[in-house]
Amino acid sequence: MALTPERKQEIAEVAKQIRVDSVRMVHAAACGHPGGPLGMADFMATLWAEHLNIHKGNLHDPKRDRFVLGNGHTCAGYYAALAFKGILPREELLTFRKLGSRLQGHPHRSAEMGIDMSTGSLGTGLSTAQGMALAAKLQGWNETRVYATSSDGESQEGQIWECATSAAHYGLDNLTLLVDFNNIQIDGHMRDVMDVRDLRVKYEAFGWHAVDVDGHDIDAIDAALHAARAETARPSALICHTTLGKGVSFMEDKASWHGVAPNDEEAKLALAELGA
Repeated sequence: MALTPERKQEIAEVAKQIRVDSVRMVHAAACGHPGGPLGMADFMATLWAEHLNIHKGNLHDPKRDRFVLGNGHTCAGYYAALAFKGILPREELLTFRKLGSRLQGHPHRSAEMGIDMSTGSLGTGLSTAQGMALAAKLQGWNETRVYATSSDGESQEGQIWECATSAAHYGLDNLTLLVDFNNIQIDGHMRDVMDVRDLRVKYEAFGWHAVDVDGHDIDAIDAALHAARAETARPSALICHTTLGKGVSFMEDKASWHGVAPNDEEAKLALAELGA
């Protein structure tokens, strides 16, 4: 069912809040990764607001949905999504990356926060999500879905493709992967560093349902997530084409903003552009 204009606007507001929170968190910490969370905000907002069955009341329900942030360095946006769901108090976000904070620079598994896997070592997140999806199948939990994120840079890891093989072999139609394809990694543009080429074609060759999606088009993302749910025999991969730093003009498509915190003036300018 297509989103109503009102619902689409609500999701857009969630995406805006994720971007604002991410900038504020990384600025307050004086370290972190702002570019990825800004680029992922639209598909994270659509997933968390419309599709993912995780909320404060079901964190300890074994049959609830699962989420694994494979590209763990983008966790500022993940924590912002948890705050949107009421799982984290928003004021806690500004403790990000500080000594003693629960909000580490990469996600740390926590039942109390609904964080299902510690990630940061690239390549491991999708394999863990696959294990969760297979376990749900074996338990007969037909309503449980497992979502994971990855990136074009992470797709350079061999473990991703070992997992892609086995997930298709086991017919894990309850597993959906959202790949942040922004053509940026820490050393520069992905096409220059190590070109992963056409990921949709690759996942299809491995036996997945795979689609290219405009990662900033909420309607398209929503439709692709519904199509993934309708699959009955294959895992799904949504190759979300995004712009690193989306919404902040001086960060967009700049590899230098992969992992650098904005200073006071830059944060002020960024928040103004985001309408905060």
